[in-house]
Amino acid sequence: MTGPPPPARPGTERDGRDDGRDDADVITQSLDEPELFAGLYDRHAPDIHRYAARRLGEGPADDITAETFLIAFRTRDRYDTAHRLARPWLYGIAANLIGKHRRTEVRALKALARTGHDPVAASWSDRSDDRIAVQAPLAGALAALSPGDRHVLLLVAWADLGYQEVAEALRIPLGTVRSRLNRARRKVREALSTDPAFVSAEQELTPSWTK
Repeated sequence: MTGPPPPARPGTERDGRDDGRDDADVITQSLDEPELFAGLYDRHAPDIHRYAARRLGEGPADDITAETFLIAFRTRDRYDTAHRLARPWLYGIAANLIGKHRRTEVRALKALARTGHDPVAASWSDRSDDRIAVQAPLAGALAALSPGDRHVLLLVAWADLGYQEVAEALRIPLGTVRSRLNRARRKVREALSTDPAFVSAEQELTPSWTK
């Protein structure tokens, strides 16, 4: 076998794959039984896909998700099993892949900020057109962030990772996570503070900021 089993559509599960073993056990055992790696896909692919779709849209998210798990499968022999949960590892791979599309992401965010309507925005969640328009000022603020700051902010706010998990995902010190998050939060608030939609837009990121 040269790769993981054909991926199921995000949101679906294979019967019998998830039997209670933690991620580290699944990865370790998949070294001898590669088909077991499908269990890791079943657990985490829907979340990875959802995160990628919010940042890049549905089409790129399909490719990002597939490539994330292909890379994970090929490098699983180097996984540190001291980390029993693989979410940070998988999000780190996905973040690296998303980073290769940063120009596309920024271009889409700027388009949404300018027009209040953009194809990528429709995939952020099942929002109505007026709900999408409310996110226009937020999109402009996100587009203005550096790639590193945007990664940290959105991994916390949209992927719901804790600070330590973000540090593991991006392979940066915990202190760097905190400083990047504080800087990103300040810049976004400054950018939104003069906009009448500030309160609604800020709510998109606020819940996870308080972790």
